[in-house]
Amino acid sequence: MTRLTDLSLYADAQAAFSPDKLWELFDGNREQFNIAHECVDRHAGSGRDALVVVHADGRDEILSYADLAADSSRFAHHLESRGVQPGDRVAIMLDPSRAFYTAMFGVIKRGAIAVPLFTLFGPDGVRLRVNDCQPSLLVTNADKAPIANGIGGTDTLVFDDRFHQSLQALPAHYEVRSRADDLAVFQYTSGTTRELPEAVKHTHKALVTLTVAALYGTGIRPGDRFFCPSSPAWGHGLWHGTLAPLAMGLTVGAYSGKFKPERLLQALSRHGFTNMSAAATHYRMMKNCGQADAHRFAFNKLSFTGEPIDDDTARFIWRQFGLEVCSMYGTTEIGVVLVSYPGAKDFTVKRGSLGKPVPGTRVEVHDAAGQVCPPGVTGELMVMRRGQWVRTKDLGRTDADGYFYHGGRADDVIISAGWTMSAVEIENVMLMHPDVFEAAAIGVPDELRGQVVKAFVVSARAGDEAFTDEIQSLVREKLSQHEYPRHVAFVPELPKTPAGKVHRKVLRQRELEQSLTPAH
Repeated sequence: MTRLTDLSLYADAQAAFSPDKLWELFDGNREQFNIAHECVDRHAGSGRDALVVVHADGRDEILSYADLAADSSRFAHHLESRGVQPGDRVAIMLDPSRAFYTAMFGVIKRGAIAVPLFTLFGPDGVRLRVNDCQPSLLVTNADKAPIANGIGGTDTLVFDDRFHQSLQALPAHYEVRSRADDLAVFQYTSGTTRELPEAVKHTHKALVTLTVAALYGTGIRPGDRFFCPSSPAWGHGLWHGTLAPLAMGLTVGAYSGKFKPERLLQALSRHGFTNMSAAATHYRMMKNCGQADAHRFAFNKLSFTGEPIDDDTARFIWRQFGLEVCSMYGTTEIGVVLVSYPGAKDFTVKRGSLGKPVPGTRVEVHDAAGQVCPPGVTGELMVMRRGQWVRTKDLGRTDADGYFYHGGRADDVIISAGWTMSAVEIENVMLMHPDVFEAAAIGVPDELRGQVVKAFVVSARAGDEAFTDEIQSLVREKLSQHEYPRHVAFVPELPKTPAGKVHRKVLRQRELEQSLTPAH
């Protein structure tokens, strides 16, 4: 019997894919299903390493499937002994580590709901999410415990070496009883601490559905050594970066602590990873650090998500790794819908494109009247779900070959003197300048044109008039005369969402506040 994991060609994906074929990849069925069993327990006898946790301080923490199966079972017994019931929420605020994976899979084995929380949240960010999901327990470390203590009366567990040692007295097996439709994970999307983003509520069977993105967005197949440096507090880092590859029995790499591109490059080379899926920012930082030439790599598939990748970084990836990096586009709410099929030899990767729809998914570009836009015309990306078109709130266009292109968030459009401009396209051109490390573009008010472009640039070079002229001339040359940034601000850093994306909304808010502040 041919399984979806036996196929890698684009043509085969279109011809062979079906929901039934997805279910064939798992032990469970549409009635009984548990994520922890699929990702951990069924591989416990394989003798393989499950995880290589690359710590910023230079340590490599290697966990086998057998270790993870025993640890998570003991944690599930501990939860049961302290009264945590199936359906209870358990928040986990830990960086990738033995403690994090023990707690997450233990919670899921118990039938409770795991709620990963980003470790860099401050008190307000934690409080908003804890008050929203009302966990019966919050698992964290000693450093973060003061933030968690006392929020809404939530019980806090410090998972340290002493606690881990205490688990060893508990049984190394736990009988899972969850149903496929039981809730398993609450995933908060990234947002500011002043705005509570919606929690996406995933059932156990969501692992089956989200494996589509892993198969065709990251291209994972049995035998890959797969690395994802994104935090498992976010959808990409958890589902495509951790759960789906573990469910296939792969050895999976994760990054823990303050991100250092030099450390990542060292670990990728040392452990012979063959497949990586990362944020565009990760690749850009690897380029900017200048250390890639000091290592040898074994990659045969690379993908990215989060934001479009700039041309200069795409060229660096080709030169350094001999591969075209493949786009994977989606949102936490709708999942991944557009991919560039890493590893498919019959799929041509077009730089700058989002690729084409995953098998079984319909994506179109619609104008304001709900009509399909012809190739080359920008509209909103729409996805068919349960017989209805669902908004992505992203702009895009197609080309004559059916490839999709990103046009920025719908609220990142800049309209100046009647011209519609994309912040993403302007940023991409600015990043071509060798002295520009990071860039962001927003629209600011202008009495004559309504809006004009203001650019924010991060660079080691002094931000003088000559540098400003070079940036403006580059945008004029590559785009058009009216799209250049009329204002350029040189800043030490750009505001980011917790997921690492440039937070243009914060830039717009700062500009608004400055405009309302009386001059002295």
